[in-house]
Amino acid sequence: MSFVESEERSELRKVVSELGKKYGYEWFNRQARSGGHTTELWLEAGKLGFLGVNLPEQYGGGGGGMADLSIVLEELGAAGCPLLMMVVSPSICGTVISRFGTDEQKQHWLPGLADGTTVMAFAITEPDAGSNSHQITTTARRTDDGWSLTGRKVFISGLDVAKAVLVVGRTEDARTGNLKPALFIVPTDAPGVEFKQIEMDLISPDKQFALFLDDVQLPREALVGAEDAALMQLFAGLNPERIMASAFAIGIARHALGKATAYVKERQVWKTPIGAHQGLAHPLAQIKIELELARLMMQKAAALYDAGDDMGAGEAANMAKFAAAEVAVRATDQAVQSLGGNGMTMEYGVASLVAAARATRIAPVSREMILNFVAQHSLGLPKSY
Repeated sequence: MSFVESEERSELRKVVSELGKKYGYEWFNRQARSGGHTTELWLEAGKLGFLGVNLPEQYGGGGGGMADLSIVLEELGAAGCPLLMMVVSPSICGTVISRFGTDEQKQHWLPGLADGTTVMAFAITEPDAGSNSHQITTTARRTDDGWSLTGRKVFISGLDVAKAVLVVGRTEDARTGNLKPALFIVPTDAPGVEFKQIEMDLISPDKQFALFLDDVQLPREALVGAEDAALMQLFAGLNPERIMASAFAIGIARHALGKATAYVKERQVWKTPIGAHQGLAHPLAQIKIELELARLMMQKAAALYDAGDDMGAGEAANMAKFAAAEVAVRATDQAVQSLGGNGMTMEYGVASLVAAARATRIAPVSREMILNFVAQHSLGLPKSY
């Protein structure tokens, strides 16, 4: 990979940044606090081709990859409009369907995912499974017409705006009787599908839900890909998830750092801008360094994934997500500290970023599980769980 961004990607950054600034953090925050959605920005981004930049051209996408899609989310986040569902809809769902779906599934779902008129959620987390996806109990059994799906999921983003949800369930192996992972596209209005909002202590336009699946009848074509390859298909979607989660966190960090930097340049005490004092300048400089390092790892992960190296991308994507979350937390906290009392006001809009940044340490994979991955796979240490 080149460390000099191509002219096309530099232009992509520019035009997406302009779109994000057209809406801005004040608009985004207003939508979040009023219980509204970011549909207006989402649809405009889709119409301009930004949401589907990673999807195949024949289905309305831009024919690019995760490197391009991560630029879109990063720049929107830096402008104050981090679109969480970009981590899910075009990234996880779009990638899995474009790589493993049937021609009919691609024709049906990808054009809408690309232009934003269709939003698809993703459901893997369960109340009693947590990070241990091997303990998922959502089960699909065969019927004469297809499948019956039963189970429960939690912390599922965007079900209120999604037309369908890509559900990670399990099917019974006909030969051994063992349960194995499988992925199903489930319309959110299908009989037996219910979801209830989880009240979160976050200021965000994106809502979280508990999903209940009670004997949901699905046609055969609801299954995505081959049953025997479902675990590989799942990981093919989780690497883009981590790359995009990194872009989400990096965008927040850039936005917070930008606000803090602008403030300390202008705010004067004893006739001197407070940014001249090392007590404020050095922490901001360190955040800038950590931000650039996180972005480099995210770009490496995206380059490896787009080159078809799923295993190499897995290590880099986990490291990128860890680094991006850490710098997002540091950047938002330092932004509040740099602004002093103003950092806690709605007018300046930095305190509301703290919880959003903190959440990136937990979701979509916790920092502890990433450390487990690096210890085991990168260092060859014994498995701890």
